[in-house]
Amino acid sequence: MSQQIAPFRIAVTDDQLEDLKRRLRATRWPERECVDDWSQGLPPTYAKGVASYWLQNYDWRAREALLNRFPQFKTEIDGLGIHFIHVRSPHTDATPLIMTHGWPGSIVEFHKVIEPLTDPTTHGGSAADAFHIVCPSLPGYGFSDKPTRSGWNVQRIARAWSELMPRLGYKRYAAQGGDWGSAVTTCIGIQDPVNCIGIHLNMLFAPPDPEAKDLTEREKSAIASIKHYNEWDSGYSKQQSTRPQTLGYGLCDSPVGQMAWIVEKFWSWTDCDGHPENVLTRDELLDNVMMYWVTASAASSGRLYWESFRNVPTDPVTVPTGCSIFPKEILRTSRRWAEKRFKNLVYFNELDKGGHFAAFEQPETFVREVRASFRQIRQSAR
Repeated sequence: MSQQIAPFRIAVTDDQLEDLKRRLRATRWPERECVDDWSQGLPPTYAKGVASYWLQNYDWRAREALLNRFPQFKTEIDGLGIHFIHVRSPHTDATPLIMTHGWPGSIVEFHKVIEPLTDPTTHGGSAADAFHIVCPSLPGYGFSDKPTRSGWNVQRIARAWSELMPRLGYKRYAAQGGDWGSAVTTCIGIQDPVNCIGIHLNMLFAPPDPEAKDLTEREKSAIASIKHYNEWDSGYSKQQSTRPQTLGYGLCDSPVGQMAWIVEKFWSWTDCDGHPENVLTRDELLDNVMMYWVTASAASSGRLYWESFRNVPTDPVTVPTGCSIFPKEILRTSRRWAEKRFKNLVYFNELDKGGHFAAFEQPETFVREVRASFRQIRQSAR
């Protein structure tokens, strides 16, 4: 197996961009919804506005250059080409940290936090808070290769990440993630406790404790959120975990379909007071959509649900763990629920603002949480 690490730059072709514009012009629109809110999905009035902006105003070349300011690479692990950002801190004693996104996110989520995490002394921190940052694209997402055979579940991805870090010169490292990134990061903690010094999660899989009595208000709210998710917000998950290929035909063919499939979740899962552009710009939303559109990764990204839902890891986690719970996260937990699974929970904080895409929505808070968490993790290791 080749261990070559090759430089990479995002370079979408002019033909791809022209094809996108042609498809946007040819969109066949559905009729308007039967309600006056977003409860049936992305309203056509908003979808048409975003599509028009995408066609006429969105400057991909400028956005591409913004993303390409970070050094990027590809390397083959377990037969698959993995794309990743790798930014070394100017501080030689920085902690190596691998950060993993989820669905419907991408490496775009991290573009506002990489510089503060790698160079804290110019962003309100101290040299002791410095990290060497690695941000891979999940297999089947963005510019990583698409698996051609089944088996790439979160456990296998975690093993790949545990091979990537020493390949980059980091035998000892830390890990961070939300959404599927949380599942991958948790698996790293389970599978590689010798080399992983600790993990930080902004969404963790720790269900309500059936033995817990006298529920707090936050715990009651978390249970209500889970109920709402199961009843009104999880259809995408059922489809992607059962028939991702069928879904892929429509989303890979229609840019508006792909955009609506993703942006509706940014409305639902961000702490946005009813509109995603209250927390993210239209350009930022489209940057993330482009990671799926230009790589035609609707089906391949959805397959992670098919691969992983059949064998969800529930093992206890013993590496030092930090958790940041944002109030609009789709699945939240309490400290006592988390401690049932995470046996070495050294940091737990419940925030007042933010949602599922924490690094994207609330970058300053996210950076503070990662710094605070790993201060505690380093202290616990002394």
